[in-house]
Amino acid sequence: MLAALLYAHCQKYIEGKRLIFEEQKKSLQVALTSESKSSAGDKHETGRAMIQLEREKLGNQIAEVEQNQQKLKAIKNYKSSNAVSMGSIVLTDKANYYLAIAADICEIDSRKYYCISAQSPIGLRLLGKRVNDQVEFNNLTSTILKII
Repeated sequence: MLAALLYAHCQKYIEGKRLIFEEQKKSLQVALTSESKSSAGDKHETGRAMIQLEREKLGNQIAEVEQNQQKLKAIKNYKSSNAVSMGSIVLTDKANYYLAIAADICEIDSRKYYCISAQSPIGLRLLGKRVNDQVEFNNLTSTILKII
């Protein structure tokens, strides 16, 4: 149940990002079209170049969202393990983590869960750890209480 809620939270986060980027893509296309109608020489070329740079940046952001969607799909049917891995929910004495993708904090039943990527600094420290193992991050030592 908890895993399904956290998974859905991450899916919703990704979908929100994707929608924002699609809107930005449309806006840039409109800007590029209107810039094409202008013929103010150097100013025109500079404007087109700036729009093209923004389109490339947006393309990279969209690719990142698609990668995150693939990561989520890979952990959809995650089964609990004794060691922390992708898809694990890790409860410590300091904080709770969901190893999936970097997303907003999710609050369920008055408990906060940090949705983190396995490539994040804390994610890298947690991977492979077991119950009662300790993890040091930001000068704080946490003890793993439970892995779901």
